[in-house]
Amino acid sequence: MNTQDAKRVLETALICAQQPLTLREMRSLFADEVGPDTLRSVLDELTRDWDGRGVELVAVASGWRFQSRPELREYLDRLNPEKPRRYSRAVLETLAIIAYRQPVTRGDIEDIRGVVVSTEIVKQLEERGWIDVIGHREAPGRPGLYATTRQFLDDLGLASLEQLPTLEVGVAPSQALADAAGMQGLLLEDTTEEPQAISEESSPAPVDSDAGVPPPAVIALTDPQPDATEQGQTNA
Repeated sequence: MNTQDAKRVLETALICAQQPLTLREMRSLFADEVGPDTLRSVLDELTRDWDGRGVELVAVASGWRFQSRPELREYLDRLNPEKPRRYSRAVLETLAIIAYRQPVTRGDIEDIRGVVVSTEIVKQLEERGWIDVIGHREAPGRPGLYATTRQFLDDLGLASLEQLPTLEVGVAPSQALADAAGMQGLLLEDTTEEPQAISEESSPAPVDSDAGVPPPAVIALTDPQPDATEQGQTNA
């Protein structure tokens, strides 16, 4: 199969896919007729072909997908007048702490926020597929260690934890996360309350992949590692 035919097949598959495609899945389209280097080259060509258009080809944590560009979100939202679900400040702050300090226990979150983390907050984030227990701390009671999932990265349009918004002075992690989510059409802020800044204790810490947190995906070089929450967001 020549490169142009491979490009046509790959483009069609990515457009029709209901979730991001991994490199392994894309290679299976060609029954080993297309090598890894050619596949990566075709992906690069497709990315350039769609540059400047309303839809872009991007790599997220679970693989590659086509999606609408963030700046067009306000127009597309008019096709669906139903307002997306909003999350409370408490939920957002809890998610931000997990995202920037993972892996953490509920006790760690409570120490940072200064208040008790309700079971309902944790349940909301787990049901949304954004956090999961990846292990237990060797401490009395063996509390669960929470980390974000590939679904969380996919929904924010990120390929790895390293792409989380950089924290600026005076900007709470929860607000930085809300801004990033807003670019993907997710409303994470509670308009009835102003987000409170999280203490410096919650600034980003190096991610310990050995502790169970998925390592950052290497775009166009390797497949993302399989994950129990590997369900991608529907293509735009």
